[in-house]
Amino acid sequence: MSQTPSTRIAFIGGGNMASAIIGGLIANGLPASQITVVEPFEAARDALQAKFGITALPTASAALAGQDLVVWAVKPQTFKDAAAAAAPHTAQALHLSVAAGITTDSIAQWLGTGRIVRAMPNTPALVGKGMTGLFARPEVDAGGQALIERVIGTTGQLVWVDAEAKLDAVTALSGSGPAYVFLFLEAMTQAGVDMGLTAEQAYQLAVATFQGASELAARSDEPASVLRERVTSKGGTTYAAITHMQQAGLPQTFIAALRKAEARAQELAQEFGR
Repeated sequence: MSQTPSTRIAFIGGGNMASAIIGGLIANGLPASQITVVEPFEAARDALQAKFGITALPTASAALAGQDLVVWAVKPQTFKDAAAAAAPHTAQALHLSVAAGITTDSIAQWLGTGRIVRAMPNTPALVGKGMTGLFARPEVDAGGQALIERVIGTTGQLVWVDAEAKLDAVTALSGSGPAYVFLFLEAMTQAGVDMGLTAEQAYQLAVATFQGASELAARSDEPASVLRERVTSKGGTTYAAITHMQQAGLPQTFIAALRKAEARAQELAQEFGR
């Protein structure tokens, strides 16, 4: 954010995702004096002010006027009410929503503007290793998209999609994805303990394996299938494990699970939208 030091950004909601973005912005040169957070819970406000030195307000007010960007980091079920309170003060701003399931049509109706980008981040953003899917409405110009990229880029990687419905797929893959990794880490740790390792040893081995394999995949031009085949010698130990998983239908079950996540993302839009 050092390229645009005068940018003023307000956050509606001060939870984990807001904290991750705020921390990234400040680390990248945005002065804390240019960040405002609306957070109704006093303890959360105090924590944000103590950690980042930003301005934290209990409710939306005229203090939000003049903001360049408003980041909506509220729970889906509270978005509509929060929007009603902030809308009179934020008509001039670009809006970025990280609320799951709420469509930009609903947000545009609530805020009275179409300058909206919807994002689906994930929790590794808390350590600067996030993956965020983004969709911009037509009213958002190139400058607005560039601002969003600078903001989200402080938390990790990003990808733009050309249709809002595709954010449901992003939700299923990367938004919910860290939980899938954690589930496999649990299983690998338990397997290691069952085979005689300590829980600490098994967990260290499992985490490092995911980190290393992911880095190898990121640096390789070859697809995952080729990388897998390269370490799966027929008749060997890896072959025994992979064959068992395939015969048990694990790949198909996993794909079906992701489709369940996609379907739930679609349902959320119906539950909390217009």
